[in-house]
Amino acid sequence: MTQKLIQDRYQAVLDRIQKHSPEGNAPQLIAVSKTVGADQIQALYDLGQRHFGENRYPALLEKQAALAQTAPDIVWHFIGRVQTRQVKEFINQIDYLHALDRFDLAKEIQKRADHPIKCFLQVNVSGEESKTGYEPEQVFAAIEQLAPYDKIEIVGLMTMAPADALEGELHFFFKTLKHLQLLVQEAGYPHAPCTELSMGMSQDYTIATEEGASFLRVGSALFAPEGY
Repeated sequence: MTQKLIQDRYQAVLDRIQKHSPEGNAPQLIAVSKTVGADQIQALYDLGQRHFGENRYPALLEKQAALAQTAPDIVWHFIGRVQTRQVKEFINQIDYLHALDRFDLAKEIQKRADHPIKCFLQVNVSGEESKTGYEPEQVFAAIEQLAPYDKIEIVGLMTMAPADALEGELHFFFKTLKHLQLLVQEAGYPHAPCTELSMGMSQDYTIATEEGASFLRVGSALFAPEGY
């Protein structure tokens, strides 16, 4: 991709986010860079983007090394499903983990992390069998179970909507997660401030923005080849 195309794509996404943001409170854009190399990350960084998301730890570590001198203040988000045995390889190299979807993963993070990790509890709002994560009715019990783990801070909730969901369904799924996030926040758990919402991807980020997302995970809208 040319610098001009990257700039045009980036500005178009930012403009759409601002347009759909309630009362102008725009969520944070995470540029999901899992399909591109360090050069395209650098190009977007040079335009002002600081939050980037990866879903494979070897690529994460490789890109971090390549960008250490030229983009030192990138905020790294790990957005993919994590195999427990992989935690030790990268957990101390990220700023946010977006897919805390089970208790054995939490136990491994507690074992391997050398500082509190900002985590999003993954919630399967749509009930899809193909997706991992806690059911909405399990969220409070899960958060209470995590109270003894001082290396885990539940900063918010995360969900992924079905790829084929209709517009009305998307509004329902995202609205449901927002309601649940507010309930957890109001409960006042010290280890789970739960002020954030990670929801919305390239196909539905404007709807997620309207429903109160604070982090958007956008990849193909920024990085897909021309003609996509």
